[in-house]
Amino acid sequence: MNKQYTIAVLGSHSALDVCRGAKDLGFKTLVIVQKGRDKTYAKYYKSQDGSPSTSSGRASLGCVDEVIELEKFVDILKPEIQKQLLKRNCIFIPHRSFEVYINDYNAIEKKFKVPMFSNRFLLKAEERGVKPNQYDLLDEAKIRYPKQFKDPKDIDRLCIVKVLEKTRGFERAFFFVQSYEEYKVGVAQGLGLGKFTEEQIKSAVIEEFIVGVQVNFNFFYSPANKRLELIGTDTRRQTNIEGLTKLPSIYEEELIKKVDIKYEEAGHIAVTVLESLLEDAFDMGERFVEASKELVSPGVIGPFGLQTVITAGPPKKEIIVFDVSPRMPGSPGIFSTPYSGYLYGQNISMGKRVAMEIKEAIEKGKLESILT
Repeated sequence: MNKQYTIAVLGSHSALDVCRGAKDLGFKTLVIVQKGRDKTYAKYYKSQDGSPSTSSGRASLGCVDEVIELEKFVDILKPEIQKQLLKRNCIFIPHRSFEVYINDYNAIEKKFKVPMFSNRFLLKAEERGVKPNQYDLLDEAKIRYPKQFKDPKDIDRLCIVKVLEKTRGFERAFFFVQSYEEYKVGVAQGLGLGKFTEEQIKSAVIEEFIVGVQVNFNFFYSPANKRLELIGTDTRRQTNIEGLTKLPSIYEEELIKKVDIKYEEAGHIAVTVLESLLEDAFDMGERFVEASKELVSPGVIGPFGLQTVITAGPPKKEIIVFDVSPRMPGSPGIFSTPYSGYLYGQNISMGKRVAMEIKEAIEKGKLESILT
């Protein structure tokens, strides 16, 4: 019955994770690519036999069965493209790049007609300028996040200012301040260098900078089983801040004056946490799920991530959330952490967990309950 359905995903972010997981569970896979960005999916990871497994029982070579090439990613909204996806009985898996390249949540919610494994109405909560946003969800869940300053004149501690870039509206520029005077200097420099506009700085987030270890908790919520699972944990690799911090201090101070510091994501590292922190992490995840049901019905479906900073005691370490990802995570390496293995007896990727949920829903005749 699974082969009647095709798992579809936009060719970026975590598409290969989605496809490998779907392929392992017997689904056909389809990736929608943008012209000039197709070889990863159409050549290097293209399925060699088009079937879920080889005659020997081993996993098939490659995981992308079919590719649809578009001039631009946003063309996925065109009726003729959606018609192709609907004809193939596609179930679409959204990720951050899908949101970014479409850049229109109204279109995602109302104009994109392909069934989606996710709460499509929850995706926009990732943006800070909408209602309800991730802070509303965290408030509802009573989850602590860094103190924010609406008025820069109130800044009384080290803060990070998060403002959308002028040239790439989906990326954020950052600068650090610990007073209103430093804030004014940072704004003047950013405007002068063309990093952001005066309009963008008006909607910037000024947030207390929390000193600690960054860990992303990548959860999966199964509405059918009413079960929260921790699939894995990871942390980010970012340019060019990591290269700068590896320099000897005598060079680091000089170079930082000349180089524009970036916190752009380049990759992830699998990371584990102390078992004593897991109960707190699960508790936060449970509260977030319940808050999402209250504010954005039907709430979380499938993957979501809480990006956190773990701070030092006393009295004890604390997990503080600084960002929320209400969709497929961007780190395929989270299966390398042991948490899904503790539950299932073998480590599984988020892509495979998604496919498992869809397969179970199909077999039980409850597919509609996990799609929006």
